[in-house]
Amino acid sequence: MADSSAEAEVEVALGPLTHRRVLHIALPIVLSNATVPILGAVDTGVVGQLGEAAPIGAVGIGAIVITALYWIFGFLRMGTSGLAAQARGRRDRAELLALLTRTLLIGGAAGCALVALQGPIFWGAFRLSPATSEVEALARDYMGIRIFSAPAAIALFGVTGWLIALERTRAVLALQLWMNGVNIGLDLVFVLGLGWGVSGVALATLISEWSALGLGFWLCREALGDPRWRDWARVFDAPRLRQMVSVNTDILIRTLLLEGAFVSFLFFGADFGDVTLAANQILIQFLHVTAHALDGFAFAAEALVGHALGARARAALRRAALLTSFWGLVTVTLLAAGFAALGPWIIDVMTTAQPVRLEARGYLGWMILAPFVGIAAWMFDGIFIGATRTRDMRNMMLVSFVAYVVAVAALVPVFGNHGLWASLLVMFAVRGVTLGLKYPALEAAAET
Repeated sequence: MADSSAEAEVEVALGPLTHRRVLHIALPIVLSNATVPILGAVDTGVVGQLGEAAPIGAVGIGAIVITALYWIFGFLRMGTSGLAAQARGRRDRAELLALLTRTLLIGGAAGCALVALQGPIFWGAFRLSPATSEVEALARDYMGIRIFSAPAAIALFGVTGWLIALERTRAVLALQLWMNGVNIGLDLVFVLGLGWGVSGVALATLISEWSALGLGFWLCREALGDPRWRDWARVFDAPRLRQMVSVNTDILIRTLLLEGAFVSFLFFGADFGDVTLAANQILIQFLHVTAHALDGFAFAAEALVGHALGARARAALRRAALLTSFWGLVTVTLLAAGFAALGPWIIDVMTTAQPVRLEARGYLGWMILAPFVGIAAWMFDGIFIGATRTRDMRNMMLVSFVAYVVAVAALVPVFGNHGLWASLLVMFAVRGVTLGLKYPALEAAAET
């Protein structure tokens, strides 16, 4: 009776865990993610109207370098989400506000560091990926402008994580729509209207990211109106800072290992020739679509699992994990069916090269299988982030990366590119299984 009474108190405090609540959190994230490719297409399209190849290449290279730099600090979103969700579950508003301040300070400091180090960073980028002198000069102009948005862009990771923890995903959608809308509008004005070319594209993005941070402050105005956000003794409390650093470091290592696997996958694919490399690049977009679609439900798991763990409500934590995973399973089933029915058409839209089309279709079966193999890994990511069990995430990612390397060594010499795709799915499966083995301890922590 005591346990059921405690669970009832949690439900009153944080609201009932229902399918409607999961969808309320998840769907705005799915819509937000759907807007991301549009911006890249517009950036490329407006410079394409200049009638020259160099500006297109410069924007492409510059955007990749800047995005990679910023995404190094993507851990700030995930770490903030889990910690803030648990603070909310404990009904510790003072810590919730301090977390917002900490993430803004860390994001701002990291961005300022990138601005200060832009010289050696850009030099290193072009040594790794050399380009013609014309493209490099234009790309340097682009990056030299964009880098000054670093404090805003990185701080936005933390703001986004904090809003997700509060289940305010409509605010996250509003941020994304505002940022992309301003960017697209200014692209048209600066490039097509004023003729500023590559610099105009960079300036449009710079303004959009700083304006989005301003909107983020407005969306957090209630928190910033509470004087506890500047309780500096709490903000700089050493144990809490160490916990935040530990969580974020674990997530960073996990993310670098995951990115290393995907980058090496493309490099290994290059050994099979240009046609296979192009086919793999097209097919990996199917995985990106799957990941973006599942993000909504993984983010819902972050918020709801974090709330339950903070409230020490084991039954609520289990229900949160089950409900979000149910909708994740529905999503991957629909995606797999869509890939099976529309996959050949999607491939044909993405390339006009007949050899690449035929090659990609030969491996389409892996795309139909991948959502089912990967769902456990993707959903457990959300669950473990919400519980801030990031050491388990880091360690199981390391195990999975080793399994991927072993699979590549064993399967690729025998099965070629099919072996390479099988190796990637082995990594997904091992992540799902190993995190699943760690889940009972995560759930038990809600009672300690």
